[in-house]
Amino acid sequence: MSVFDPHACTLGEGPLWHPERNTLFWFDILGKRLFSRQGDTVTSWDFDAHFSAAGWVDKDTLVLASETALWRFDIPSGDKTQICTLEADNPVTRSNDGRADPWGGFWIGTMGKEAQKQAGAIYRYYRGELRKLVGDITITNAICFAPDRSCAYYTDTVTQKIMRQPLNADDGWPVDAPEVFIDLSAKGLNPDGAVTDADGTLWVAIWGSSCVIAFGHDGTEQRRLEVPARQPTCPAFGGDDLRDLYVTSANEGLPEDAVNGATYLFADIAQGLPEPKVIL
Repeated sequence: MSVFDPHACTLGEGPLWHPERNTLFWFDILGKRLFSRQGDTVTSWDFDAHFSAAGWVDKDTLVLASETALWRFDIPSGDKTQICTLEADNPVTRSNDGRADPWGGFWIGTMGKEAQKQAGAIYRYYRGELRKLVGDITITNAICFAPDRSCAYYTDTVTQKIMRQPLNADDGWPVDAPEVFIDLSAKGLNPDGAVTDADGTLWVAIWGSSCVIAFGHDGTEQRRLEVPARQPTCPAFGGDDLRDLYVTSANEGLPEDAVNGATYLFADIAQGLPEPKVIL
């Protein structure tokens, strides 16, 4: 384990490895900033609103989620253009966890800025349509997808349960009802962001517990990575062969130090998959 980037994010989130740029992007949601690092070069962009999650469209373009919209973001210039609104008429909420799906769609969760109970929801943007999938969520997290396209995973962190949502193999829209895949309430663990590897193992950042836990196909714990930060937020696979795991963290509510809020690198952990391209 090593420190990938020492910037102390108030709420580091949304790490994305861009497979065509060999670059990690991530956010400080509460700091209203997007970071990237390629080699030793760190770049940042400041926003006037909360941005939280990204997907890649092509080498020079990202999709970004903010508290009011989805945006097309030009990396070289830093210019952005609105794709569609996202709860723009609700000042209570902002975007939170999100990820591209294997069909070229983009899932994004919202939540109350003060974590108001059941103020959030999960949406999917696909081929020009933004559709609400799940409502009455307090803290949306753990959005990711099985590599065989069978299901999506997500959580409302306060429930301490990770859900499994079956998906249509042809277009990725939900079919049937979601079911509880992992219940962490007995252990008092709070699931945050998550990602799957090439084998379908689910890697979950555990907020407040200084770790990332890998869960197997049957939902049992397979491996645990100790993270120096108390509040790890989201993992992402990257590196030249996609075997490195990057983990963002937050120092929100904690004393300022060199540990909490940094972004960490765990080298040669498991075989990851490239993030799917978002189709606009």
